[in-house]
Amino acid sequence: MEEFTLEEVAKYNGKNGQKAYIIYSGKVYDVTESDFWDSGEHMGLHEAGLDLTEDLDMEAPHESDSLENFKIVGVIKK
Repeated sequence: MEEFTLEEVAKYNGKNGQKAYIIYSGKVYDVTESDFWDSGEHMGLHEAGLDLTEDLDMEAPHESDSLENFKIVGVIKK
């Protein structure tokens, strides 16, 4: 599995033709094809290219299992 730094994932922000990746619990998910992540933004609340672990645990109206629909493309380097 590919390993990413936070800086590397930040490049995948869904803008200007880039893929849209998000981080949750150390895993990197590709959300590019989701209609809910248009242009790297989710519902005007979250942006791709970031670690959303805390946001999803505290604020999101859905459970983290909603990420099961997305491919894990890597993990964050320790």
